[in-house]
Amino acid sequence: MSLKEQIKNDIKEAMRAKEIVRRDTLRNIQAGIKQIEVDERKEVTDADVEAILAKYLKQREDAKAQFAEAGRDDLVAKEDEEIAIVQSYLPEPMSDEELESTLKEIITQVGAESMKDMGKVMGAAKTAIGSRADGGRINQVVKKLLA
Repeated sequence: MSLKEQIKNDIKEAMRAKEIVRRDTLRNIQAGIKQIEVDERKEVTDADVEAILAKYLKQREDAKAQFAEAGRDDLVAKEDEEIAIVQSYLPEPMSDEELESTLKEIITQVGAESMKDMGKVMGAAKTAIGSRADGGRINQVVKKLLA
C-alpha cells in the first residue's frame, strides 16, 4: 500500500474513532497531496508524499516555536499532537553518526575537496538521504566535513 493510500485509509479510521486532531491533520496532508497532483498533473510517489510530510512537519515545528514564544501552551500541545502524527508516517530519522558516515561516503563518491564542491555534495546527499534528515542538518555536517 502506498503512503497516499495509507493516509486515505487512516483518515477513514480517524473519522470512525472520532479522533478529530488526527483526522484534521491527515486531511491537511491529503490536501497538500492533491495540490501537487493538480498543479503538476502527475501521480504522486511515496517520495513526493514524504516531501510533503517533511514540509508539513517543518511548518508545525515553526508554529510550535512561535506559540511557545507567545506563551500559548494550549496551542503548543496541539502542535505536538500533529507533529507526532506526521512523524509516524515519515521514515526513522538518521542518527548523527549514521548521517556523518553516509555524507563521508558521498563526499568520496563525488570527489569533493573543498567548500566549492558543496553544491555537488548537497545534491547527491538530498537524493541519497531523502527525508531521513532535513536539509539544515545535512548542510551543517557537510560544512564540518569539508572545512
